[in-house]
Amino acid sequence: EHSEWPGMKIPCTALPTYRHAICTRLTEDIPTSFFQEGQPIYLAVKGVVFDVTSGKEFYGKGAPYNALVGKDSTRGVAKMSLDPADLTHDITGLTEEELKSLDDIFNNVYKAKYPIVGYTSRRILNEDGSPNLDFKPEDQPHFNIRDEF
Repeated sequence: EHSEWPGMKIPCTALPTYRHAICTRLTEDIPTSFFQEGQPIYLAVKGVVFDVTSGKEFYGKGAPYNALVGKDSTRGVAKMSLDPADLTHDITGLTEEELKSLDDIFNNVYKAKYPIVGYTSRRILNEDGSPNLDFKPEDQPHFNIRDEF
């Protein structure tokens, strides 16, 4: 199935055996004009796209962590950095302490508080664009998966 991300021409694909939308281009910057009042606020960590709308006081326009929104900000989360150079999926060169911090924040903040709405293309596809057969969705039993995707 092929659909568009609400309000933008970004192709999304739904896995036939899994109901979450797969937004394959979240890793590209999304114009800040997309994030308008009443629209969902998405960010990705470790290739997992979270709906952080319920935390808009942290992630909304003008909020302290708004720089993380609309991209995979894994490195920034690991380093606890909002430096634009760190707002990337790339974890090359991170220390053991930063990697541990990343896992702790991923599991105890994002997975615990915010519903997963999809995965970035780096998470579900191989570099050549073929499906990653080792892909497994994250387990998040305390959230109901919405049928609207």
